[in-house]
Amino acid sequence: MTAAEGRGLERRIVTPEGIPLRIELARAGDRAGGFLLDLLIQIVAMVALMLLAGAATDWEEGWGLAFAFLAVFLVRSFYFIWFEIRWQGRTPGKRVVGTRVMDAAGGPLRTEAVVVRNLMREVEVWLPVTFLLVPHLVWPDAPGWARLLFSVWAFVFLLMPVFNRSRLRVGDMVAGTMVVVAPRAVLLPDLGAAASEATYSFTEEQLSVYGIYELQVLEDLLRRTDALRRDAFEAVEKQIRRKIRFEGEVKPERFLRDFYQALRARLERKMLLGKRKKDKHS
Repeated sequence: MTAAEGRGLERRIVTPEGIPLRIELARAGDRAGGFLLDLLIQIVAMVALMLLAGAATDWEEGWGLAFAFLAVFLVRSFYFIWFEIRWQGRTPGKRVVGTRVMDAAGGPLRTEAVVVRNLMREVEVWLPVTFLLVPHLVWPDAPGWARLLFSVWAFVFLLMPVFNRSRLRVGDMVAGTMVVVAPRAVLLPDLGAAASEATYSFTEEQLSVYGIYELQVLEDLLRRTDALRRDAFEAVEKQIRRKIRFEGEVKPERFLRDFYQALRARLERKMLLGKRKKDKHS
């Protein structure tokens, strides 16, 4: 479940692990700027591929034209999907403006959610825009009112993030995602403290419960400096102790830092052996 609080573009969500996170929704201008940059990259890529097809094949035989249509389809359909999966919710345009896609419930960004949100762009953007620019490809002999209908269609869908409080486009609503301002990572030297300073120790069985995703969430929690920091530490400490069956009284912050160090060391050893545990469900 997602808990949203605050005014303006700030929201507070509670992750499936029970960790409260404060996020900032991307502004409409940032979303538009990132999309236009990505669109420009797509256009350049499509033009380059079409020129390459024209130079390498004979247009009159039809092979060059077929290749060009295939290249345009692949770039238009899979550009956003490929980058958002590979770059954890970012595209080149989003990286420039400082935004990223995240799961609306605070969990890991799922591949199927990325695919759904971007396939919806066909309905939101490409279909109405294609009709307005080259109507004969979508609806030959379309009546005059159809252009007005598609114009309203494009206007409503393109401006949807402006009209709702969470700045969601239709693809986000269907996929359960949101676009947020990407947080800037701040190095916290204390997280890298030597293992010899640890107060609490953990068994291999206890550390095997969690994976890379939980380590990243825990690191974000330990970097927090807001007023809710202490409450968050206590809530997460109790959940981890229950999950790994750790007995005895502990100091929440010290416990979480020791667990972070031990889990990180274990995962690094496993990765050296070619073994990766993505999250607790793996």
